[in-house]
Amino acid sequence: MNYEAILFLINGFEEIEAITPLDILRRGGVNVVSASLMGKLEVTGAHNITIQADMLFEEIETIDGAMLILPGGPGTANYKKHDPLLEMLNMHNAKGDPIAAICAAPTILGMLGMLGDKSAVCHPSKESELKAKRLLADAVVTDGNITTSRAAGTSVAFGLELVRLLKGSAAAHDIAAAMLHMV
Repeated sequence: MNYEAILFLINGFEEIEAITPLDILRRGGVNVVSASLMGKLEVTGAHNITIQADMLFEEIETIDGAMLILPGGPGTANYKKHDPLLEMLNMHNAKGDPIAAICAAPTILGMLGMLGDKSAVCHPSKESELKAKRLLADAVVTDGNITTSRAAGTSVAFGLELVRLLKGSAAAHDIAAAMLHMV
């Protein structure tokens, strides 16, 4: 099955940073799935909210052209331990396919060397780990194939930017208006 976006879930993820963009992408008609990196569908977030992913990482058939999305949170360090995900991110980036990360998760992209020539943002507490060419203070930054966002409070803006990238500005505007989102 071809997906337009895959949002990865790992124990300790920030719930708002996962659920909000997932919801907004689905409102925008994006074929998005959540994939558990935990070997089981149930994944527990940083605030002890357990959600059920749509599928297991191992069940992903193809990622060609899909946007790969990493929520942040205290569990971000767990991404570093998931070699198949890191390999997938590297291959995806090498093709110039879209990757998005929020809060602490952009530091994973920096660790992989993806931000060396890009502007990016992350949670202020993680800025020293970002390894980007230019550190900005915007809510959301898209530079080439990489989109980064700052924290739970920027999750709506992040989700809307992802819809804009995948479905166009009009779709993002319509969702923002329907949600009464003030920009």
